[in-house]
Amino acid sequence: MAFESFGDFLAMGKHGFYVWLAFSATAAALIGLVVFARRRNRLVWRELADEDYE
Repeated sequence: MAFESFGDFLAMGKHGFYVWLAFSATAAALIGLVVFARRRNRLVWRELADEDYE
């Protein structure tokens, strides 16, 4: 095992703050991108459906 304990894993050899901050920022950006894309896709489909009825 690369780390002696779970606490050592979280500390990442004194780089834990940077590592977990970067990981969190990346995860938040990816989640935001997915949410934005799904909302935009839903809006486009609604607009296309409205055009069919006009």
